[in-house]
Amino acid sequence: MSKSFYREAANPPYKLPPPLFNARCRACWFSVALLLLVVASFVSLNLDWAAFASLEAGRSMYRFMAEFFPPDLSPKFVNKVVLAAWETLAMSALGTIMAAVLGLALAVPASRISQQDSAWLRSPTHWLLNALRAIPELVWAALLLISAGLGPMAGTLALALHTSGVLGRLFAEAMENIPTGPGDALRTQGVGPLRVFAYATLPQVLPQLMSYTLYRWENNIRAAAVLGVVGAGGLGQMLSFNMGLFLMNKTATILGAMLLMVACVDALSFGLRRWLNR
Repeated sequence: MSKSFYREAANPPYKLPPPLFNARCRACWFSVALLLLVVASFVSLNLDWAAFASLEAGRSMYRFMAEFFPPDLSPKFVNKVVLAAWETLAMSALGTIMAAVLGLALAVPASRISQQDSAWLRSPTHWLLNALRAIPELVWAALLLISAGLGPMAGTLALALHTSGVLGRLFAEAMENIPTGPGDALRTQGVGPLRVFAYATLPQVLPQLMSYTLYRWENNIRAAAVLGVVGAGGLGQMLSFNMGLFLMNKTATILGAMLLMVACVDALSFGLRRWLNR
């Protein structure tokens, strides 16, 4: 080979970086539109940042935070907080389990597991999943208070309905992304759809489904603590009651219990998800 070939191989030509904006690049236009949306949001909201960062606002916040100390650690009140924390934990766990069962039942007709699957149920199920997750937990709880009344029943059902929409969509996408070879092999042998799902589809996606469920349990712990604000039981109901009476020392104890419970559940869920994904 010639010397020029080795010279070019040793010193490749310098390539200029691509232009910052390319009219044919869809991502560039999307970035510009997103930037314009952010600017328009700041302009339309008319946020008073000067008042927020003023010295008077800082003094008011300091006086407000000082009312939280010392927190109420009397045995009688701590016992009430522990019982409310257990109620919140039970609401989140039961709501997540119910949501996982309902989400799995809706994910099967919503997913395209094989080419032979009928599509007449797919669109209605997609619409149902979208409707379930589009309505926030607080709205579900407010609606269910009419029929279920005050207490953990409304909160548990609210968590279950919203989370079933989220998990159903995630479960359906997980089923559509698995290899179809094992299921196709069973179908060619005349195996029914229920047994194909039990022996081919479910074993492949089960670790991922468990990981999704545990992650949503973390979110539902936080959501369950807030649902009590509308009377759905648990720590949130205690928080709303004591904040309404401006009992900030009791409020500080409740907030501390919320933080501790969320941290423990997050650590437990993270460890279980790592173990499942080994």
